[in-house]
Formats: sequence, C-alpha cells, structure tokens
Amino acid sequence: MSTATLILGESGAGKSTSLRNLDPAQTLLIQAVRKPLPFKGKGWAYFSKDACPTGNVFVSDQYTAILKMMEKTRRKVVILDDAQYVLANEFMRRSDETGFSKFTEIGRHAWEIFMLANNLADDVRVYILSHTETGDGGQTKIKTIGRMLDEKITIEGLFSIVLRARVIDGEHFFQTRNSGSDTVKSPMGLFDADRINNDLALVDNAICDYYEINQPA
Repeated sequence: MSTATLILGESGAGKSTSLRNLDPAQTLLIQAVRKPLPFKGKGWAYFSKDACPTGNVFVSDQYTAILKMMEKTRRKVVILDDAQYVLANEFMRRSDETGFSKFTEIGRHAWEIFMLANNLADDVRVYILSHTETGDGGQTKIKTIGRMLDEKITIEGLFSIVLRARVIDGEHFFQTRNSGSDTVKSPMGLFDADRINNDLALVDNAICDYYEINQPA
C-alpha cells in the first residue's frame, strides 16, 4: 500500500515550487497542464521517446494515461500536478453532452486515480497537487467541477494526509493541521509544527521516517 498525500493551495501558493529539492531520478512528474517548472534544477526533463527517453516529466490530462504511468514507473515518488484540470478538462471536452451521467463518469475517473495513488507498492509515495475553492460557508477544500461531483465522492476522505500551501506576509509554507475552516489533516506525530517549510523533499523524508519506508541510498 503506497502513501498518498494531497497538497492543496491557491495558484501561486508554492505547490509546484515545493518540488525543487526532490531527486528527479526518483521522481515521476505528471503535469495535467504543460508549464515550465518554477525553479532551476538539473535532471528534470520532458520525456520524449526519441530525444529524451529517460525524461521524468510527462504531460497528460487523460485518466487512462495517468493510471498507466503511475502503474508502470519504477520511480518511488509520483507527482500529479494541477490535478483539478484532469476533472475540468474532461468536463469541458464533454460540455455538449446533456444529462447527469457524465458527472458520475468524471467522478469515477478521478476516483480511479485517487484509489490507485493509495494502492501502489509499499515504498511508493504519491503527491496529488490541486487548487482550492472556498464555499459559501467559508470552508476551503479541493477545487472540483461542482456539487454534482462533490455529491459522488469526498476527495479528501480518500487521503490520510492533506496539506495546504499558503502564503502569509510573504512567507510560503505548508499548513499541517486543520484550522477549522479547511480540510487539512495529518497523522498524529508526523509533523511537529502547524507550519512547515513548503519543501516536498522534507515532507517526503518525514513520511518515510514515520512509516519506516526504506529510501535509496
């Protein structure tokens, strides 16, 4: 059973930047939307069968392709960035369809990704990065395509670790504990502070230590 973590935050809160210290040789990055990495770092390269067959960055918003990449990679850290666009892009492609069945199907496709994120090899860590939205009641949660999908699945309920990327007074950090108006959660004792550096490598090390996951030397 792999360890899956949900990283939520508004655009610009530092979700993608938090990848900066991960080892690219051990990391598979799947971008739902192709965009330049917001940091400089050697070893990060877009996969190309001819030009760069060892590349670790792939671009796809198709759930079948994402599932296949997650299942086949030998890398121990799997990142799905901008996960909300897997939902939104499929919804837009199917915007001409009438009826409610498409919401059920889109929800099932997302559910398959999130379930697989928890069911890979024991030493694999999966990080799902996604935007947030705040409802009328002031609760901040993962951004989806609306109530028709939210009635099908509660995405945060599929994860034991939900962190929130935030920026306050110019400080970028991960929030590790629930504020009472969001869906943040983490196992007791995993993190010592309510705020930690927005460094996914530090988070990954903490998770490996907590669950006694062996990492490559």
